[in-house]
Amino acid sequence: PDKSDNAYSMFDKIARCVNDNNAMILSQFVFGCTDLHQDGITALQNSCNSNVQWPVTWIQGDSAKDSTVLTGSQVYAISGNQANMIRVNDTIVGNMYEDEDAVYCLLGDLHPPDITLSREEQTRAVFEQMEKALALVDMDFSHVIRTWMYLDNLLEWYDEFNVVRTDFFHERKVFDNLVPASTGIGVSNHIGSSLVTDVLAVKPKTDKVKVFAVPSPMQCPAIDYKSSFSRAVELQLPDYRQLFISGTASIDPDGNTLHLGDTAAQIKLTMEVVDEILKSRDMSWKDTTRAIAYFKNVEDVPLLYEYCEANNLPPMPIAISHSDICRDDLLFEIEFDASVAI
Repeated sequence: PDKSDNAYSMFDKIARCVNDNNAMILSQFVFGCTDLHQDGITALQNSCNSNVQWPVTWIQGDSAKDSTVLTGSQVYAISGNQANMIRVNDTIVGNMYEDEDAVYCLLGDLHPPDITLSREEQTRAVFEQMEKALALVDMDFSHVIRTWMYLDNLLEWYDEFNVVRTDFFHERKVFDNLVPASTGIGVSNHIGSSLVTDVLAVKPKTDKVKVFAVPSPMQCPAIDYKSSFSRAVELQLPDYRQLFISGTASIDPDGNTLHLGDTAAQIKLTMEVVDEILKSRDMSWKDTTRAIAYFKNVEDVPLLYEYCEANNLPPMPIAISHSDICRDDLLFEIEFDASVAI
């Protein structure tokens, strides 16, 4: 939102952009105070002149100091196609659409059905919720190419989360096929559950569609330090290629955190890591279609803009989130999507 506007002004901008492009929203992230959720959904409906027929993942940084702030919002939307809502227990959890090449499914705001369970049990339940929703559109976990894992008080139990995720992946033979790209961040949610998740799944219709993991030239596989995600995943379609770069931070080739206490240096290294992944797939910053930057300390946000300006990077659609990163000594993380025509 603009500083001079109310907290929900960004929803008007989103609605105008969607209408101008004759598009349909599939899912949405909102970053900021969860106390604003109820009024915010009403404001979103007013902006769009319709009921919200897509999942809205509304998250707040674990250490957020200002309970009246929204730092941004981001939507996935399509035009020139028709999407179908996915409901689980009468709750909208996603949308699916298809073209001649594949079926696409975006799930969001997935919570465990019972938030009184232990954190580990809630995690398992969320993965089962993913499967339940995917099954409604004739998909399963083998079609998942990207996940977002937003954990409440992540620093207290990220290792335990990884154990549950890894066990689930072994059971579903994920390691024998494609390990999804992912982001794991510490934020709270409006339900009060231990975690909330989003999912992107793609089911190819022909062998012309390829999906494969992309390594990071500057970092080891995350699996090496027991975090089950790919550094990036590429979706290759007949007309274009889309790259999904996982949440990336200031980590060396051995998996160690670099530049302790220096946010500017962590930003510099992280952006260099992302740049090398882009280059490895014959892409560049100008091909960016979506990004989210996560800051442990929200006052450090200008450092990212300073880096981009100093390095002559083009304007990019980067949403900002205040959150804990997966290690206490990491101060910055960023995820990127990029796309190029074939």
